[in-house]
Amino acid sequence: MPLAEDTAAHGADTGVQTVAVANDEGGMRVDRFLEARFPSLSFSHIQRIIRKGQLRVNGKRVDAKDRLAAGQAVRIPPLRLDAAPPRRGETGADADTRAFLASITLYEDADVLVLNKPMGLAVQGGSGTVRHVDGMLEVLRDRAGQRPRLVHRLDKDTSGCLLVARTRFAAAALAATFRSRTARKTYWALVAGVPKPKQGRISTYLAKEEREDESIMRVARHGEEGASHAVTYYATVETAAQKLAWVSLKPVTGRTHQLRAHLAHVGHPIVGDAKYFSKENWQLPGGMQNRLHLLARRIAVPHPRQGAIDVSAPLPAHMLQSWNLLGFDAARYDPIDAAPQD
Repeated sequence: MPLAEDTAAHGADTGVQTVAVANDEGGMRVDRFLEARFPSLSFSHIQRIIRKGQLRVNGKRVDAKDRLAAGQAVRIPPLRLDAAPPRRGETGADADTRAFLASITLYEDADVLVLNKPMGLAVQGGSGTVRHVDGMLEVLRDRAGQRPRLVHRLDKDTSGCLLVARTRFAAAALAATFRSRTARKTYWALVAGVPKPKQGRISTYLAKEEREDESIMRVARHGEEGASHAVTYYATVETAAQKLAWVSLKPVTGRTHQLRAHLAHVGHPIVGDAKYFSKENWQLPGGMQNRLHLLARRIAVPHPRQGAIDVSAPLPAHMLQSWNLLGFDAARYDPIDAAPQD
């Protein structure tokens, strides 16, 4: 089976290739498979090849987001692969980015990386977003040209554990883990009021709603177009004068803004949530910062090779300040550690 990296390194026109999906590539999206095999191909070129049906899997057209299975035959059309640029010396900006990533690294090995993403840093680029984690990962490309890949997402203003795959093998294994919902994620939030009951399950359908200057996730009806089922377990850890509550959250599903929309839906929006907080005549307690009080506290997943990854992130500065003002003990045991996942 030809190695794309070798071909790309020399620069050449390839002929039609039919390659088998390796065991460690099973579960990869079609576009990610091409990206990994041909690092010098642009993302737009990859999407065009797939969209035009020039790439076939077992003789059939596929979508970019379709998942591959080990052993499938992938027909790849002729490609013009540019010679890989010579490895340049690290620039000052690269060194700064590498140092920043090192400073927020909670765990790393040859296959995975867990970052403590700061509040306000986007995970991926978008309209007007230049600085983001995905772009920063460019400085961590290996000698074959492969770059670390995001495995899941966090909202821009959510801080905490962000899992990144460093290898193609790890990306496929972790993607399968998230699809099977065997990843365990725990979030901490500070909410308005005290949930009743103090521990429970929130189950709704969520759909995206476009507004003039933003999009939000709203609770929708079962069967409504674009609506997806979302389930969250929650437990109240501690309260402050019945005005505020520290809650621990375990999402079973991974919908956009799920936790924020769910807590607002039950009448206990997250403190500092500019998008979903709508309680009238509510005032932020003195000494607290009006910033989103949501932390991706812990992530626990099977390691792609053996054992497990179990990493926790500390409270960001603005949440630690609030915890101290309220007398909350961040070392307290998570009360829904053994919550069911379905």
